[in-house]
Amino acid sequence: MDTGTGIFPKRLTKFERARIIGLRALQLNLGAPPLVSVDETEKWDPLMIATHELESRALPLTLRRTLPDNSFLDIPIDDLLPSA
Repeated sequence: MDTGTGIFPKRLTKFERARIIGLRALQLNLGAPPLVSVDETEKWDPLMIATHELESRALPLTLRRTLPDNSFLDIPIDDLLPSA
């Protein structure tokens, strides 16, 4: 997918990745059901689950990047993750 103007990276930045994982971990802490299978014998760690959800492309999220002219570009995070 072409992300538009070419001024943005065609991948998740480390800041976007941290924000997505942090927000999803907060949702899991507040009782949201995990979108991947979680083994009951393992320690239930929201950060680990959120990271696994992101890496397995289970999160149906769209990232909004603001352009210099104050318009925005909505990009599904699947398009920004490395190909499997």
